[in-house]
Amino acid sequence: MRIAVVTPTYNEAENLPKLVSALFSLPLDLSVLIVDDSSPDGTGQIADQLAIEYPGRVEVLHRPGKMGLRSAYLNGFQKILDGGAQVVVQMDADFSHDPSALVDMSRLLESNDVVLGSRYVQGGSVDECWSIWRKRLSAFGNFYARNILGLPLHDVTTGFRMWRRETLQSMPLERIQSNGYIFLVEMAYLAHCLEFKIGESPIYFANRRLGKSKMSFKIQMEAALRVWQVWWHYRDLKKAGKTGRL
Repeated sequence: MRIAVVTPTYNEAENLPKLVSALFSLPLDLSVLIVDDSSPDGTGQIADQLAIEYPGRVEVLHRPGKMGLRSAYLNGFQKILDGGAQVVVQMDADFSHDPSALVDMSRLLESNDVVLGSRYVQGGSVDECWSIWRKRLSAFGNFYARNILGLPLHDVTTGFRMWRRETLQSMPLERIQSNGYIFLVEMAYLAHCLEFKIGESPIYFANRRLGKSKMSFKIQMEAALRVWQVWWHYRDLKKAGKTGRL
C-alpha cells in the first residue's frame, strides 16, 4: 500500500527531522506531507531541506499562519488524494505517536475502512509520567464524547489515524465545522454515521519528546462543550446511515 503521512507542524524544528527518519526506517511504502503554519522556529525551512534530502518522499505545504487543525488536515488530505495515495495517515510531529505503530495499524486496515490508534483498548496506554489528574481528564473526555454521540469506540479523541483513500473520498468533509481537537471527534463521528468499519489498534501515547505541548485545560473544556454541536450538526446524517454518503 502507498501510505502518505500528513503531519501538521507549528514549532516542531527539534522533532521533525527525527520523525521523518523514524518513518522512513519502517518496512512500509511511505511518503510524508508536512503542513507548516509559518512556524517562527524555522520548522518550515527544515521541512524544505528534508524535501531536498528525500526527493519524491517528502512534500511541504506552507501556510501563511496558524489556521487551525481542521484546515491543516483538510488541505493536506486534498493534496495527498490528488497525488494518488492509497492510504492516508494523521499523526502528530512530536513523537507522542510512535511511528512504529503504523505497521500494526496497516495490517488492521486490511479489514477496516479506518483504523484509530487507541490508548484505551487492551494493550494501549498513556505515558506513565502523566499525573492522575491528567489521566482521569483524558479518560473522562473520551467517556463523555462517546456517550453523548453514541460511539462504539474506546478512543475518539486520538489524533493517530489511518484511512483508506476510498473512505476519505466518500466522506462529506466540507460539512466538518470544528477546529482544534474537537475536529478529531467530529471526523470519527462522521465516519460512524456513514457506517464505515472502524478498527482500533493499541498504542502507547507518550509525552512529547521536545518542545512545548499545545494542549491546555481551556482547549479540553472547549472541546467538551462543542461535542453537543457535533451531535446536532449530524443528526440527519445519523438517521440516513449509508444512504447519506455522497
